[in-house]
Amino acid sequence: MNLRVGDLVEVRSAAEILATLDERGELDDLPFMPEMLAFCGRRMTVHKVAHKLCDTISRSGMRRMDDAVHLTGARCDGGGHGGCQTACSLYWKSAWLKRVEPGEPAAPAIPEERLLKLLDANTRKGPDGYACQATELLRAAPTCLPFRDLGQYVTDVRSGNVGVAQTVRTFLVGLFNRFQDVSRKRLPRPLWIRRGLRWGFIEGRAGKVTPTATLGLRPGELVRIRSKDEILDTLNDDLLNRGMGFEEEMARYCGRTARVRARVERCLDEKTGRMLTMKSPCIILDDLVCEGVYNANCPREFVPFWREIWLERVESP
Repeated sequence: MNLRVGDLVEVRSAAEILATLDERGELDDLPFMPEMLAFCGRRMTVHKVAHKLCDTISRSGMRRMDDAVHLTGARCDGGGHGGCQTACSLYWKSAWLKRVEPGEPAAPAIPEERLLKLLDANTRKGPDGYACQATELLRAAPTCLPFRDLGQYVTDVRSGNVGVAQTVRTFLVGLFNRFQDVSRKRLPRPLWIRRGLRWGFIEGRAGKVTPTATLGLRPGELVRIRSKDEILDTLNDDLLNRGMGFEEEMARYCGRTARVRARVERCLDEKTGRMLTMKSPCIILDDLVCEGVYNANCPREFVPFWREIWLERVESP
């Protein structure tokens, strides 16, 4: 369909989508999930063209995805997956969409019981696990996309995912990171730039035992993300605070003020499909997502999880 960012599309009916799926409820190894049924018949705009994604399961780098997009406002609510609160941006194959013009009458949404049964039957993964788009992404995007593949950056711009300036910046950051990786392996320590750290320069200082804090934050409260130096004092050598990671992309938001969207207590482990219950709930903030600036313009837009020790309350104006 050659979709671009901003194009208006309509999600096809449940019956039309059912006709595209195999016995596992998948198209090209990408599951259509129960949470997506609520969008059937709705008019939405293309938010990002999902031609690539970052591999968060095996850490192999970027991977190529074919014929898929992310739609504005279409995130998984976890209703069909045990209440998972990761809020992933859903993947939509072009076969599940049709291009429409503004003012064109929308098709009525007709429920399809056979589709619901098919999806429910394939959502479970063993006795205590689940299958979803996030757990199956290595099958849906089996081909690695090397940094040197310049075509991906052309697609980033042509699709409308990002502009030329951000694409150039992202490419330069990638070059710097690769230089840092090589220098740590081959150069003596005195010749390292900024101790060989990747761009963003995140380095944990807390040692093995990381500190904790409880603010009891609730949805709607206003918070400020602490400075990078304050957060580095809470991280160990692996950039973890009690098992939760802090990344360079998150450091870009240090000092930013935002409202609490939710307290997160449950999320799926992408590797195993098992539901994880957090010993200490973390926080999701409104409108803050991973923009892929330091990661090859990845369009997945993960919602970062924040420890309460990384935040501070501020008074609402």
